[in-house]
Amino acid sequence: MNHPDEYKIAFTGLIQGEHQFRFEVGDAFFAEEEDAEILGAKVDVEVTLLREERMMDLHFGIRGRVKVDCDRCNEPMEVELEGTERLIIKLGERYYEESEDVQIIPESAHQVDLAPFLYEYIHLLLPARRVHPDDGQEGNRCNPDVLKKLEELHVHPAGDPRWDALKQLKEKDKDN
Repeated sequence: MNHPDEYKIAFTGLIQGEHQFRFEVGDAFFAEEEDAEILGAKVDVEVTLLREERMMDLHFGIRGRVKVDCDRCNEPMEVELEGTERLIIKLGERYYEESEDVQIIPESAHQVDLAPFLYEYIHLLLPARRVHPDDGQEGNRCNPDVLKKLEELHVHPAGDPRWDALKQLKEKDKDN
């Protein structure tokens, strides 16, 4: 991931205490990634950084919209995102990940690149199943041609006669 300096925070000159940062994550952020699920984005990220002597506590507030493909019809759709994340960065001897939300960076480092964390956090906010909503009046927003073809290809399983016999026994039991 090679993003410009706009997602980096230089922390060496920051005094201890709370600092606010704001980032806009747009289409270009995800365009560089070949395997990105996100086709477009307009996401605002507010970061509150609490600077201490040997560590930084970062709180991310993420809100916006991203464009992804629908899991049902494969047409682009927009998804609203909103969430918070927390990252603790400690100063140490070398780069390594202590846990999923605690990173160690060398004491010689003077800035932290938030781009990989923003990429991960935005992807984690995506719903597991992304389909066009069913609006009631307007109906389903999925491509109607694809929905029609899916219905044609849908296999309706035949009943298993052994289960049918058991169902009949169960129904007789209810009647008694």
